[in-house]
Amino acid sequence: MKIFPKGIGVSKLLWVLLLLLLWELIARSGKVSPQLMPDLGTILTALWHEIFSGELFPGIYRSILFVIFGIISGTILAGLFSTPALFHPQIRNLMDVLTAVLHPLPGIALLPIFILFFGIGTTPLIMIIIHSVLWPLCINIRGGFENIPDIYLKIGRNYQLSPIHFFIRIMVPAAFPQILAGLRIAWARSWRALISAEMLFGVASGNGGLGWYIYNKRLFMDTPGMYAGLLVLVMIGLLVETILFKKLEERTTRRWSLRS
Repeated sequence: MKIFPKGIGVSKLLWVLLLLLLWELIARSGKVSPQLMPDLGTILTALWHEIFSGELFPGIYRSILFVIFGIISGTILAGLFSTPALFHPQIRNLMDVLTAVLHPLPGIALLPIFILFFGIGTTPLIMIIIHSVLWPLCINIRGGFENIPDIYLKIGRNYQLSPIHFFIRIMVPAAFPQILAGLRIAWARSWRALISAEMLFGVASGNGGLGWYIYNKRLFMDTPGMYAGLLVLVMIGLLVETILFKKLEERTTRRWSLRS
């Protein structure tokens, strides 16, 4: 009988506790200013206060809504861009060029350009998320389909499946482990890009999400509140990785016996 959820081992929890203990020892040693490194009790008290004051949840809701919309839009575009590249060499060459140029480019560097084209509003934030999602997904979608073992393709042809059923029942399950890896990368990149953009964009708009909340706390020297916001960021990341993606992996790649 497992005490901890899947994906959270005892050794990992021990390391987390040791790191927290190290933080607490340094914070209480008197060698570091409390304004720079408050103790855990102060941070948790600030988090508790922000939760019940209602100041934190609107920022969390706004950021998560942006990420969900951006990831869905980016995933659809990645599928539309990657599918023709599988069948036409010139489109594949074009995708290689675009991926090589745009994939290493940080989304936050494109924020001024998006503001010039789309103005000040939510659209530049959405465009940054789409940019962060699109290119890693394009790489992994193409790689997943191009690296399907020949035995799977031969089995599908032996069953004389229609093209649609062949794609859905053979190609998608075989390519999905690599596509799922791309989704994990896309989620991490989009979340980081959004928080960074909100910390800059919120200064101009005055209406941001969790990134703007953290920046605002830093601006007014509310260090415990700032660390409370960072703690929320970490918890959201852990929840998405250990619950959402683990469940998705169990219901797909493990069920289809395709776990590499």
